[in-house]
Amino acid sequence: MFSHIMVGADSIEASKKFYDAALGALGIESGSIDPNGRCFYRTPTGVFAITPPINGEPASHGNGSTIGFLASDPEQADKWHAAGLANGGTDCEDPPGIRDGSAGRLYLAYLRDPAGNKLCALHRMS
Repeated sequence: MFSHIMVGADSIEASKKFYDAALGALGIESGSIDPNGRCFYRTPTGVFAITPPINGEPASHGNGSTIGFLASDPEQADKWHAAGLANGGTDCEDPPGIRDGSAGRLYLAYLRDPAGNKLCALHRMS
């Protein structure tokens, strides 16, 4: 359904450091910066990117928005969470753990990136 997700950031360097570590914990290679100063993380299933806002205004996060990254197991979600915290991310929501709900049993870990975007590592429990 999705080809890519792009979020704004005022400091591409701080955001790249955060995402290189957090996405690296999920097995995704470091991002590459293009000539326009945007950073891209490319995988066989899609692209995640960070960019300075094209309109020149300050970047801002979407209130109520969450970007979810797939984790292979709870341990990988915990590594993602720890890597993000160690590289400029901040904790948000409840601590990482199992949540039971209408979508089934999920292991969730939440962070905010250096630009304030809300992120989640998700593993569907069997």
